[in-house]
Amino acid sequence: MEIFNSLEEIGNIEETVVALGNFDGVHKGHQQIISRTVKSAEAAGYKSAVFTFSNHPKNLMAGENTVKNILYPEEKAAIMEALGIDYMFNIPFDRSILTMDPVRFIDRLLLDKFHMRQAYCGFNYRFGYKAAGNAELLMKEGLKKGFGIHIQEPFEIDGNLVSSTFIRSLIQEGKVDQCEKYMGRLYSIGGEVVVGNKLGRTIGFPTSNIMIDEAMVTPPNGVYVTYCLYNGVRYPSVTNVGVKPTIGTYKKNVETHIFNFNKELYGKEIRVEFLEKTRDEQKFDSVEALSKQITEDCITARSYHRRND
Repeated sequence: MEIFNSLEEIGNIEETVVALGNFDGVHKGHQQIISRTVKSAEAAGYKSAVFTFSNHPKNLMAGENTVKNILYPEEKAAIMEALGIDYMFNIPFDRSILTMDPVRFIDRLLLDKFHMRQAYCGFNYRFGYKAAGNAELLMKEGLKKGFGIHIQEPFEIDGNLVSSTFIRSLIQEGKVDQCEKYMGRLYSIGGEVVVGNKLGRTIGFPTSNIMIDEAMVTPPNGVYVTYCLYNGVRYPSVTNVGVKPTIGTYKKNVETHIFNFNKELYGKEIRVEFLEKTRDEQKFDSVEALSKQITEDCITARSYHRRND
């Protein structure tokens, strides 16, 4: 897959079938649009492409990072590639695009830059100045200019409209056990293991700590049954997300105890996959009381893994 991170990088590319959307979660609804794009491109002899933004449009308009990412950029690209996409147009959403007339958006970007012959998008896709462009306008312009448009109707699972907004709400409410149903994968957080206060090691529960990326959506403080992915291997684990109120004042982080694991991970990249929340984070009266509760948390997590592995 070829990735273009700016409009200036796009040269004389082949004709395309383009999936249009922010695709910030690449959830099951997005996957259906992308899969149809790939199949149509293959059938017609075109290249398959995704047109997305490297930043969320709402954050530019709000002037701050109000909408959190569900996927890391490299994770999003890897999923696109696995789905069979040839070109990924990962363009910054800036003022010039924000204020672009919708018809100009179609002409200058979709047709002139992306050489689009067909497009796939969701029923609620909007574009151009004041989000005035929509699926109806795409269809109207397509009839005039000779490109095809395919609109995906609302995609629902168990009566819920599958959207990135809905998935963010699940994560923020701690309902991580429901994410896989809508995303097609477990919700996860990744990062480099950093040195913590090493208390866990002294009380028999060594942990691997990763800092929270402020750009990413995160679950509420609490204890979770998890997997830890390291070096291509998935290990059963239990994870605390929070600020460690019993032992001091800390920034929110992700602290994972991996069962039956004794390798040193400082400076290594890991990914924590969330299976289920078991309790809220709380402040204990002593380290001894905390240690007792951690033992119970480990028992609960091990039992969950035994039932489900």
